[in-house]
Amino acid sequence: LEGLLDEFSTAGGLDPRRRDRLTADIRAEAAAAGVEADLGIGPEATAAEAITRIDRFVCDVKESRYGDGLHVYGRADNPEAEAVARAERAGLIDALAGRRVAPGPSGSPWRGRRDVLPTGRNLFTTDPRAVPSRAAHAQGVRLADELVRRHLQDHGDWPRGLVVDLWGSATMRTAGEEFAMALHLLGVRPVWDDGTDRVSGWEILPIALLDRPRIDVTLRVSGLFRDVFPTLSALFGQAVRALAQRDEAADWNPFVGRGGARVYGPAPGRYGLSMGEAAEDYTEAGRRAAGEAWLEASSWALDAAEPVRDAGGIAARVAGADAFVHAQDLPETDLLLAADYAAHEAGFAAAQAVTGGRAALYHLDATDPDRPRARPLREEIARVVRGRAAQPGWTRGMMRHGFRGAAEIAATLDHLGAFAHLAGVVEPHLIDLYHDATLGDPAVRAFLQRENPGALAAMEARFAALHAAGLWQTRRNSILAGLAS
Repeated sequence: LEGLLDEFSTAGGLDPRRRDRLTADIRAEAAAAGVEADLGIGPEATAAEAITRIDRFVCDVKESRYGDGLHVYGRADNPEAEAVARAERAGLIDALAGRRVAPGPSGSPWRGRRDVLPTGRNLFTTDPRAVPSRAAHAQGVRLADELVRRHLQDHGDWPRGLVVDLWGSATMRTAGEEFAMALHLLGVRPVWDDGTDRVSGWEILPIALLDRPRIDVTLRVSGLFRDVFPTLSALFGQAVRALAQRDEAADWNPFVGRGGARVYGPAPGRYGLSMGEAAEDYTEAGRRAAGEAWLEASSWALDAAEPVRDAGGIAARVAGADAFVHAQDLPETDLLLAADYAAHEAGFAAAQAVTGGRAALYHLDATDPDRPRARPLREEIARVVRGRAAQPGWTRGMMRHGFRGAAEIAATLDHLGAFAHLAGVVEPHLIDLYHDATLGDPAVRAFLQRENPGALAAMEARFAALHAAGLWQTRRNSILAGLAS
């Protein structure tokens, strides 16, 4: 497919008949490989639209990165990292001996925070009064513009109601990029104190400067965000209430005449989504239980003077939203490497099924600050499977870590199954690809059997459960024979 696309790009206007032939060949190859299904390209799509989207997706997969194995605390993979590893070992030994461990800032080196190195120090996080920073606000504007652009491209209109899934850990790493994005979608910008760079308030941007309507944004925040950044929840609520008082046309300002909370999260003292076994119960009852758990863990309004339980409020916001987004800033992970992505993103989809909502699901890839990419959740799953999970290089990296590496291979399947079950965004051929790369590879199967037979048994059971539930309808006779045995 990549070769056909390269040939297509060089054909240009020199040979229209050759270009037409290549268009048909590219679409046929993309359909056979399942790429058109991954991207939701139907037969009604124009040739120009289909080729553009296929080319962009193939480039995304080609440019995808994944870690070569796991980091082992205190061990360097190359001579350049030995100083870091030495600091980690020293910090651990000092802590165990009850000696002082020097403090240091936390954050992501990928976001230019080189001051967090070396590791092995006690971490202090951030000054919540300085979030979002000026740089984070500038990046948040870019994220907002990218999300609006993609929604307009996909649906022909602006998103009118949007739910943003916001984590405290990401807010610490990026100094508030995702929160700044949400503010810009409202048409609001922070105001900073010149002396301290702390956020002292906000100002409302005129609609003329936005070149689009204001977007009705609801924040679903984590327990950590609730605890560390209560001032941001309050600021957001104040901005929404001020927007409701503006003398602006309702089709440009959806807040006019509409009150209510816009920041929701778990009850004070509670953390996580508490889905229990629902994410792995591949029945309609299991999916409903997961959706109800998401709603229950999001049922407290946090933008008033005191947290207030408002289960009806969050249910209404979920039902009325036409888009949902989670932003990812860490390049060393992806949405199939941690259970939280499935719980939060696919959990929202399950909550929609409970409330009757029909929001488009987006995953905003902000791992490259210069090139943020908003992708439908179905497309992001396909990119991760093709670009990392089904790549032999990733599997070989995990195989260097024995028992733990085998557990990571099994965990990726667990998370893939949760997205298939709760959100219905995993095409069957992607599960085929992961089966081929793991249990379908004799060397990988032998590794699992030798290093972690429990992981092998769990994967066999997981594949069988996905098939039995109708979430994976493989047409491969060799796979079907293995499931039957």
